[in-house]
Amino acid sequence: MSPVFDVSTSGDRAAAIEAATVAIGEGKLVVLPTDTVYGVGADPFNPDGVAGLLAAKGRGREKPPAVLVPSAETVDGLAMNVPSYARRLMERFWPGGLTLIFRAQPSLMWDLGDTNGTVGLRVPDDEIALELLRSSGPMAVSSANRTGEETARTVTEAGFAFGPSVEVYLDGGERSGALASTIIDCTKADPVLLRRGGITPEQLREVLGPIDLLDSTGAPVSETPRADEEAAAEADASTSDESDATHAAQSPTDSRDESAADESAAAPATRAERRTRAVPVAPGAGADVDRSSDATQAMPAGGVGAEPPFEREPVRSAELPGRPGRPTD
Repeated sequence: MSPVFDVSTSGDRAAAIEAATVAIGEGKLVVLPTDTVYGVGADPFNPDGVAGLLAAKGRGREKPPAVLVPSAETVDGLAMNVPSYARRLMERFWPGGLTLIFRAQPSLMWDLGDTNGTVGLRVPDDEIALELLRSSGPMAVSSANRTGEETARTVTEAGFAFGPSVEVYLDGGERSGALASTIIDCTKADPVLLRRGGITPEQLREVLGPIDLLDSTGAPVSETPRADEEAAAEADASTSDESDATHAAQSPTDSRDESAADESAAAPATRAERRTRAVPVAPGAGADVDRSSDATQAMPAGGVGAEPPFEREPVRSAELPGRPGRPTD
């Protein structure tokens, strides 16, 4: 059975983050709390991990997951031609409910699905998620539910969806179920609103200033959603998360005006150099740990339909490798 770690308090969080980091490094799946709902994540640089995530979700490569990052400083290691307007949006709304679509660095050794060379990035506004991202590095993350089903607001609901296909569950308590993130395509000269979410067009325009905010047809975005947008937003609230609409931007954009992009994007680097530069990981991150010994619960092996509730197991201490210098919240 997959261990479930209680991370609702900081006291036992170190062992949980360590176990999740090791699982991600091994190409396995982890369920984690975010600022909206629970997510299921994998190492974006591990093809087997991403394939396992898509299979667990029951979705194809045509709907690639977004990538959660610990800070805006990580973006230049993963994306190229980042426009200046996107940097202003990051400064204002990250961490928070805004997913930005960029052209991915061509040297990256990853396969997120049929992205046509783009990637959706977001910094979540959740201390547990951020602590894991600082330890593990960027993560490919989607909502912790089977495609078409309601999103998971508790770790129990996530367990029913995935069961033992997830290696480690992090229980941060019930999530708010806040609106999914707003999604902006930043691969063009002007930002394109792909999905309305928690951040409104009015808030975006306050940051964008004279730059036009366009819809998918190329027309200026109105403050009042169209009927089809309202229907899509209602569906997103119950069955999707920040990653589920990113595939809308995964189409060729050769006609975009590259002159508006920031020419100071980071030069290509090796995978190891990029991950080291983007996310500081303290010594001991890859050390083996006994992931089950500090779990306060265990996820039933049956997955969907398994009998709740979980029976708490006695907690016993385990000697874990230290993490000198690891960032703290």
